[in-house]
Amino acid sequence: MRKIKEVIVVEGRYDKNALAQVVDATVITLGGFSVFNDKEKLAFLRRLAEKQGLIVLTDSDGAGFVIRNYLKGALPKELVKQAYIPDVHGKERRKRHAGKEGKLGVEGMKPEVLLEALARAGATFLDGEGKSAPTKEPLTKADLFALGLTGGPDSAARRQALLKRLDLPEHLTANGMLEALNLLYDRETLEQVMNDEEKQP
Repeated sequence: MRKIKEVIVVEGRYDKNALAQVVDATVITLGGFSVFNDKEKLAFLRRLAEKQGLIVLTDSDGAGFVIRNYLKGALPKELVKQAYIPDVHGKERRKRHAGKEGKLGVEGMKPEVLLEALARAGATFLDGEGKSAPTKEPLTKADLFALGLTGGPDSAARRQALLKRLDLPEHLTANGMLEALNLLYDRETLEQVMNDEEKQP
């Protein structure tokens, strides 16, 4: 059980239960879309962000991204880290049918996948074993443009191909992708991935 300093924000109680098996941390549930009309919960999250920092961990489907983007606009950016789970198709055991997009949510992820997502987001592990995010020069929008991922006629297709290749959620916007890439890669590694992709037949 890894101890994490930040408060982790998830969509619902099943996500919270899944995390409780993996980390010793404060986990707050949003109750899905109900957070949009819950000013008190938002104020509470803001206070937690100021005190301990927050990590947002939503599902990788469209609904998860609507919630994530809402929180991005409502909470102080510098106090919130974004953790992303990969797109994995399947259905949770407790559900009769898969979700609309057929993807597993946070509750369906294996413990090591959840830990990896939190470590990549820069979670502060208090037991000394955690990976702390190395300091590196961040990627910029200019880098995305130079790599042909924005501003070109086939940029959207290139972004989709890269997201798929890197096992990142397909709903990321260009800005969301930049944020996720900065959590996971440095410029050199990303260029290497792009070059490898172009060499493939």
